[in-house]
Amino acid sequence: MAKSHSTLIRADILTGLADLVAAEQIVTDPEQLQQASVDRFKKYQSVHGIYDGPLPAAIVNARSTQDVSRVLAFANAHGINVVARTGRTGTEGGLETAVEDTIVLDGSGLDRILAIDTDNMQVTVECGVPLQLLEDRLREQGLTTGHSPQSKPLAQYGGLVATRSIGQLSTLYGAIEDMVVGLEAVFADGTVTRIKNVPRRAAGPDIRHIVIGNEGALCYLTEVTVKVFKYQPENNEFHGFLVDDMATGVAMIREVVTGGYRPSVVRVYSPEDARQHFDHFYQGKVVVVFVAEGPKGLVRATSEEITRVAAQYPHTAVDPGLIEEWFANLNWGVEKIEAEKQHMLKEAELGYTTEVSVDWSRTVELYDNVMDRIRNHFPAADDLVMLGAHSSHSYQTGTNLYFVYDYKINCAPREEIDKYHIPLNAIIVEEALKVGGSIVHHHGIGKYRAPWTRQEHGSAYYLLAKLKETFDPNGIMNKGTIFPI
Repeated sequence: MAKSHSTLIRADILTGLADLVAAEQIVTDPEQLQQASVDRFKKYQSVHGIYDGPLPAAIVNARSTQDVSRVLAFANAHGINVVARTGRTGTEGGLETAVEDTIVLDGSGLDRILAIDTDNMQVTVECGVPLQLLEDRLREQGLTTGHSPQSKPLAQYGGLVATRSIGQLSTLYGAIEDMVVGLEAVFADGTVTRIKNVPRRAAGPDIRHIVIGNEGALCYLTEVTVKVFKYQPENNEFHGFLVDDMATGVAMIREVVTGGYRPSVVRVYSPEDARQHFDHFYQGKVVVVFVAEGPKGLVRATSEEITRVAAQYPHTAVDPGLIEEWFANLNWGVEKIEAEKQHMLKEAELGYTTEVSVDWSRTVELYDNVMDRIRNHFPAADDLVMLGAHSSHSYQTGTNLYFVYDYKINCAPREEIDKYHIPLNAIIVEEALKVGGSIVHHHGIGKYRAPWTRQEHGSAYYLLAKLKETFDPNGIMNKGTIFPI
């Protein structure tokens, strides 16, 4: 926790906010302030009603870009920390209020779909537009964003862009940074900046990336334009294979992807992780999954290549219908989150994930190193009920590993995060750095990976630090996220 550097006490902050926005836009209800002080990194503590961090002074529900600008200018003038949020699906502590008397600036009310441009294949939305709502609207017109993270039923566009989100169909459509055409953002002093929508330009560095992935540590995203694609689900073809080990699975997906083919879904599950998803057919094996999507001719060619590559390795084919059924039930909505809460309370057991990225040549090494270190050197290893990983996003040069760990909690609820979650997260991050990988693939750095930001970037941290100095010289933007306190 950091001490507030504000020149105002809490009562004065509330008075100042009342001069900027309508009274009903300011929330000071104690229960809502507690919930706003954490994100899903502390889901076990919060389900037990434990909120040890500093509570925000208020939640401000913005209704316009002008609201965001006024609140940020006020906060900047008085040294008040601001945490930006929209859909509240963050998992890495980026939404935690690490500073006393923070303003949580909520953009969920900026929820208009501003334009669906079918000629130029792009759509413009405000930051609070839910991804699922937009996707449903687009599919009525035979279009899709191609963006399908597991949080799709809940996530909103501000958070998706701010955390460099990625979706389950990324190998075909790309990640959010590949989809963003232009955007609007508000900086700490209230300056509103718009980056125009063009297909490409060579007019200096790509300034979109000052905003994309900034996690509210540099600015507040208020509007975004993203690409759209034709939606052709009738052409989808599903493939599944059982193989003996991770090395074989990784070799299979590498050959398909580096050969120039782009299935929408490309995955490899370790046996432990596979048990969670495919217990009715995995047979204790590694599970490899592909989905070919798009125009019919491309789908057929992609499926033929998948079949050709698989034939080079010992495998057992899986009924495509089983893969299709699995894929239709991947996303997490309110019901699954509520069920998870009840399970945590009843069983004192929960699971988390830590995702990193790595070159192809060191993917299996990283997987083996993490498995060995956790199983043999993590002090509470006996409490693990599942430890596994999967690769779910692949590129010409490498892939990601999404480590998954479930454990029984043999301590007081307040102690869980320090006994289990933080050290397990740290092991995976450290092992990724040892093999030259990245400490985070798509969930954002947040506050719990920020201690490794300098090591992640090395000499390039100079560039990141200069962005912070330039755009947030008073340090009011989401203190502790990306940039360590």
